[in-house]
Amino acid sequence: MPIITIHLSFMKKIIVSAIALTSILSVSAADPAKQEKDSVEQIKFTDIISLPVTSVKNQSKSGTCWCFAGTSFFENEIRKATGDSLDLSEMYSVRHCYADKADKFVRTYGNINFAAGGSVLDVPYVWQNYGAVPEEVYQGLNYGEDKHTHGELDAALSAYVKAIVKKPNRKSISTAWREGLEGILDAYLGKVPETFTYKGKTYTPQSFAQSLGLSPDNYIALTSFTHHPFYKPFALEVSDNWLWGDYQNVPLDELRAIVDNALANGYTVVWAADVSEPGFKWKEGKATIPVEEKEDLKGTELSRWVKLDDDKKDDAKKEEKAPEEITVTQESRQAMFDRQETTDDHGMEIVGLAEDKFGNKYYKVKNSWGTDQCFDGFLYVSMPYFDAKTMDIYVNKKAVPKDIAKKLGI
Repeated sequence: MPIITIHLSFMKKIIVSAIALTSILSVSAADPAKQEKDSVEQIKFTDIISLPVTSVKNQSKSGTCWCFAGTSFFENEIRKATGDSLDLSEMYSVRHCYADKADKFVRTYGNINFAAGGSVLDVPYVWQNYGAVPEEVYQGLNYGEDKHTHGELDAALSAYVKAIVKKPNRKSISTAWREGLEGILDAYLGKVPETFTYKGKTYTPQSFAQSLGLSPDNYIALTSFTHHPFYKPFALEVSDNWLWGDYQNVPLDELRAIVDNALANGYTVVWAADVSEPGFKWKEGKATIPVEEKEDLKGTELSRWVKLDDDKKDDAKKEEKAPEEITVTQESRQAMFDRQETTDDHGMEIVGLAEDKFGNKYYKVKNSWGTDQCFDGFLYVSMPYFDAKTMDIYVNKKAVPKDIAKKLGI
């Protein structure tokens, strides 16, 4: 019988990718009530800061987390400034990004990524260039579903733009291709309204965005990597950064200091991160990055010569201990990124600070996978996990500590 060897890191990627895909494409089939009961009995968190935020949404079977996180962030900026709790349309932004991504894909002869994913910069890009609308005006559900289900749409769009760049007419691309793209988007998401009435007033998408009192100039995207100089902007090299947008680069300790200062002053933070880790247990409402378990020596040749103190091992298992997590440095974080162990997976929103019963600090995070989890759509992310697996953040410039803002020239 042939021996089949599977590299452990490759196997890990298969397993965690399946978990992440399942979490994005479907709500757990397990009994939510039982899941909540079991998880809460095991995990206790005490909120230190929990900012008031708009309701948890459900991106369902769509790869549009970036838009749910960004839209929620701006909703909460409005709530902080005015007290109003608005429900703004995610799919309005998604539709415009699909179209503009297609333009760039065709203009680059198909040599960039074309997919549902996006970056933290996409929502302000749409608001600045195309405006915004309320959820009740544009839900993007024009295809017989009551929840976002984009498998067919994504496949149709991808096949279409890939066919266009092949130039099937041989000589050039026709003048009709863009209208054909709009037809697909209209069919699935609906036509974009030129005007609409909201709370007794008539708006265009542009005038409505202006009425919200937000300016993209008041916000900043940041990251922390050593392959570019600190306190300088650079285009983060991930496939979903299709805008080739710039992120300000700061040391890791300052990235965390910005988040802490934001929360202390009532500002939420958009958080893009790698969630394809075994320690990202969203159903249990937590994300940690534990130290790898030591190899079990029982039954090995070594165990014949090295005494294994089983009694002490058993006692240690019975004794409740604080979870042991890896120590993250700027260098180890960079190495994870360079080896592509840290990947650009998911966008969420940091809305608070908490601690477990051992005194370990966690960020409270608002997700967009519905509320059928033990913390009703929120989860708690450990500081080592944040340090290791953060891709980037987006925050109000007022939330940046003054000494860091001075270094960045803002």
